[in-house]
Amino acid sequence: MRAMILAAGRGQRMGALTDNTPKPLLLVKGKPLMQYHLEALARAGIKDVVINLGHKGSNIENAFGRGSQFDLSIQYSYEDPILETGGGIAKALPLLGDKPFIVVSGDVLTDFPFEGLPTDLSGLAHLVLVDNPSHHANGDYALMDGVIATLGGPLFNFAGIGVYHPHLFIGCPEGAFRLPQLFKKPMAIGQITGEHYPGLWHNVGTPEQLAMLNLEE
Repeated sequence: MRAMILAAGRGQRMGALTDNTPKPLLLVKGKPLMQYHLEALARAGIKDVVINLGHKGSNIENAFGRGSQFDLSIQYSYEDPILETGGGIAKALPLLGDKPFIVVSGDVLTDFPFEGLPTDLSGLAHLVLVDNPSHHANGDYALMDGVIATLGGPLFNFAGIGVYHPHLFIGCPEGAFRLPQLFKKPMAIGQITGEHYPGLWHNVGTPEQLAMLNLEE
């Protein structure tokens, strides 16, 4: 199974911290944020990882190279202009193969066990949901009997972690678009499964959020 880390964004809310450093290279407890994902994917037995690059992307490539230090094989998908989450994945599809693949946002900190994700899908996608953070208290999706919906129960926050079948992207928009645009139709017919993860998960979107993580014991 292959995996992709989304790392092309500018990180506007980080202000000057990302002027010359891509957000996935900001340090949490002395380690680049993205490195936590690379190490976790390697522990899960993943060997092939794709990283999309945009803002200051060469810094990421210089930091991690081809991934040999993690026993990974890393390929890079370059974007100019930046294509958002959905467009970035669509552009990288030739590197991701014809089977379901994992995608994780490069700006979250989590101890989620990637080895528990399904390698085969009963539909087109499988999403990981977490409890709603204070900055997104209303949540995104409901989870009922392992199926994702927009109504019918309490809403949880989309964690930025999922497994996607390449067929999800058939007929997708050209250029930049956000990944959740592709969820609406398959979700309406029960083609998106999911799970709730109660463990460590933080969005690292602002200097304040980054500072809090570095202060925690």
